[in-house]
Amino acid sequence: MLLNEFKNKKILILGFGREGRDTFRFLRKLFPKKILAVADRLEFKKLDEKAQKLIQHENTSRAIRLHLGENYLKALKDYDVIIKSPGIPFKILPKAVLKKVTTQTEIFFDNCQGKIIGITGTKGKSTTASLIYQILKEELKVHPVKFASQLFNRVNLVGNIGKPVLNLLFSATKNDIYVYELSCHQLYNLKKSPQIAVLLNIYPEHLDYYRGFKEYISAKANIARYQTKKDYLIFNSGDKVIREIVKKSKAKKIPFQGKNYAQDLEAAKKAAKVFKIPEKTIRKAIKEFKPLPHRLELVGTFKGITFYDDALSTIPETTIAAMDTLGGKVQTIFLGGFDRGLDFKNLARRILKSKIKNLILFPTTGEKIWRNIVSLKRNNKLKAFLVQNMRDGVKLAYQYTKKGKICLLSCASTSFSIFKDYKEKGNLFKKYVKKYGKS
Repeated sequence: MLLNEFKNKKILILGFGREGRDTFRFLRKLFPKKILAVADRLEFKKLDEKAQKLIQHENTSRAIRLHLGENYLKALKDYDVIIKSPGIPFKILPKAVLKKVTTQTEIFFDNCQGKIIGITGTKGKSTTASLIYQILKEELKVHPVKFASQLFNRVNLVGNIGKPVLNLLFSATKNDIYVYELSCHQLYNLKKSPQIAVLLNIYPEHLDYYRGFKEYISAKANIARYQTKKDYLIFNSGDKVIREIVKKSKAKKIPFQGKNYAQDLEAAKKAAKVFKIPEKTIRKAIKEFKPLPHRLELVGTFKGITFYDDALSTIPETTIAAMDTLGGKVQTIFLGGFDRGLDFKNLARRILKSKIKNLILFPTTGEKIWRNIVSLKRNNKLKAFLVQNMRDGVKLAYQYTKKGKICLLSCASTSFSIFKDYKEKGNLFKKYVKKYGKS
């Protein structure tokens, strides 16, 4: 939807978190006096402080209309355009309003003058997007980069990892590149694809949000679905699901292979080559790249034990990948969290084949993982500890992990059973590791 089409429309912003607020500020700059509506499942007093302040400020001009609380969806029918935030599933929306729904991502794609490099995958997209951004930034220190006979002199990291994008449209030019990390939620219902698409991997994830794995795959496939023969699709040829998506693509196909961090590196290198960036620049940018927090992050060695924070690991496949990467020195592993109905049998088999001795388990999937292990081998010699907080878990890790071994936080589950999110979980892990490492 083009920006001039919003002028005479009744607009509602659905969801008033970080992205919803960014959308509101963007629209307010475009239409200083227009009445804008906001709908959110939370009552005003339960919204975060930034949301409350913004609403209070807008109330002075009476240019805001609110639909807050449990009946927030009932107002949707009264508006011409609904700009939905990523955290709200399409499946809960009334069918009658679906044609009116758009997103920040869709608005940006429709109005962006520059080129977009879109990166998606169940895991690794943040690291890959950051690597591509770092490489392009390094090259731009020397001279503009070239794509399809056009020169570009500025690069922006946006989307799920960087800034919300809409306000960037005010300063956007045709000479800008946008490295856009795209979640499945941002891709869902998208009707345009980026000029350069990077597709890393697809595993069962967010199944509580979608109607099933097929719908999740379909959302991811939108990154390539609308590409043309002029576009590029950089894809992991070792992923069976991705190979099926690629078969339908019209874009120029660039395959790569790799596992874990090596996969992210290979994808970033392939993207850099599309812009004909010299190998020397690529190597320099990769060498200087700092790994992102909570992604198999080395916390340090304390009392002879080496600790790794892989708090962003929310599915069994990434925990298995972490175990494969660190090898036989992993003696203690933290597992478990919120139950989204994932299958842990392969993870249980991998643990039984490993040299792991101690399992520190969070509810509720920690117990589920343990039941899977017991069902496969009743006489296993693993020690299992069910804990209700990170402090107790780290104490046990110090007690039972031998010097020279590794303790790994890689829970194969989301954090919401005990922790606010993966950042809180990872930061608490690091806090107590360092605290008890000094005592």
